[in-house]
Amino acid sequence: MVEQAEQQVISEANKDKELHDNVSDNLSQELTATVDDYAAEAIEISSPNDAEEVEKPEPLYSTFPKSQKFLILIVGSFAGLVSPLTGSIYLPALNSIAADLGVRTSLVNLTITTYQIFQGLAPSFLASLADTRGRRPTYLIAFSIYIIANLALALQHNYVALLVLRCMQSAGSSATIALGSAVVADMVTRAERGSWVGYAGLGISLGPALGPTIGGLLDQYLGWHSIFWFLLILGSVLLVIILTFMPETGRAVVGNGSVKPARWNLSLAQWLRVRRGHHFNGTESVEEDRSTISKPKQRLNPFSALRILLEPEGGITLGFGAIFFAGYFMVLTTLSEQLAARFGFSSAIVGLCYLPLGFGSLCSRWTAGKLFDWNFRRHARLRGIPLDLSRQQKLEIFPIERIRLEICIPMIYISCGTVLGYAWAMQTNASLAGIEVSLFFLGLFISGAQQGLNTLVVDTHADTPATATAANNLFRCLMSSGGVAVAPFMIEKIGIGLMGVFISGVWLTFSPCLWAVLLYGKRWRESAKIKQEKKDHEKNNDQSV
Repeated sequence: MVEQAEQQVISEANKDKELHDNVSDNLSQELTATVDDYAAEAIEISSPNDAEEVEKPEPLYSTFPKSQKFLILIVGSFAGLVSPLTGSIYLPALNSIAADLGVRTSLVNLTITTYQIFQGLAPSFLASLADTRGRRPTYLIAFSIYIIANLALALQHNYVALLVLRCMQSAGSSATIALGSAVVADMVTRAERGSWVGYAGLGISLGPALGPTIGGLLDQYLGWHSIFWFLLILGSVLLVIILTFMPETGRAVVGNGSVKPARWNLSLAQWLRVRRGHHFNGTESVEEDRSTISKPKQRLNPFSALRILLEPEGGITLGFGAIFFAGYFMVLTTLSEQLAARFGFSSAIVGLCYLPLGFGSLCSRWTAGKLFDWNFRRHARLRGIPLDLSRQQKLEIFPIERIRLEICIPMIYISCGTVLGYAWAMQTNASLAGIEVSLFFLGLFISGAQQGLNTLVVDTHADTPATATAANNLFRCLMSSGGVAVAPFMIEKIGIGLMGVFISGVWLTFSPCLWAVLLYGKRWRESAKIKQEKKDHEKNNDQSV
């Protein structure tokens, strides 16, 4: 009986096991079938015939090799040096020119004012051409005008000719500053732009400092006409370098550098590559991507720079930048006269005294540029956004006003102190060493603040960087021309110390405007974008009807 009971239990256990195995097999088959069905459905959904196209990855912002970018940057920096160098190179020779032409020094000073005015006006015409037709043609036109003007200046012996030809010289050279910043904007994303725009803008700071040094030496040993022969040679060398090595970078023409420009717009180096059967930029693996071509929204318009002044953010940034530069230029243009009057220096020694200002400006390109890029990376890290330096960063994500002005505004306040230090060192007849040290820090912090304002203007006008820089140059030069005219009378009436108080006081008074841009700039920009999109939409609807 016991054995029969055991056999019955074993038999029932076997039946349960068989039943369990059958259920498991059936469940496994059902699950497998279900998974297969879902997989099939997923394949159907992902099929290109029945689903939306998968979004293509964003193309590279620039296909130019890094070595080629550095070459373009160096050429652009030296080209940008021409305008401010030309403006200041004959400051130590003012007395010599006045004596030789038989006119008062105040009349020769007038050529500085007219030079500044044309330096502001001319880029408004050429920059619009650069944004629509390309950088290379604009460079070639500008340097051709510049070379002709220098040749005529070197041969003339008349005050009226000096005045007129200086205006022509300014018209030819002034566009180079706007073009340098535009070339950087063509090749470099916002995450690295702080340093690169700083290097491209070296001429803005170095030109006013090196110009008097070179001009003083040339005037003392070779006569003031040699200044214009020197500029003629410099302009001719740069024109040859641009013809030979400078490629077209304008995004309206070549996109991210992958689109081949017209044959006439190739550099000599590119033309030789094409003739040998190679890629025109030497990047054989890069395919042409015409989707990267970025045409400006506005057509060729010499007055497009004026529109930026009407923008809340653009107008404030340009306005304060103009006031800031005017104060700097008031110090710069009166320095040679002050040194000669107080120390009795020759024009050559006066020129050498500008060098600390130039060294300070040069140092700011590393210090300020690195700070701007560091702050960009900091904000990206705070938002958890990975940075890809080969792709452009969108302004919708990054608060670019805050990124730039968090570094720029403290430099402006420090600049107020350095101006006061310089002015009172000169007023109290301090030692030359004290004056030179104050000039170094003046160049360091003023150049750094200008670099931040220039970069912000380029960042917020990505489709027309040359026009934006030209607008910046326009208001800055017009304001500084007024400062140059007023500065000698202020020194005569109230002294250079109180002039320094006036300059720093004006900067402090208007500095809250930049705080408004920092806090509300992003909101203003987005509001303007919505209005523009609405206007474009209504315009398209009217055209379709």
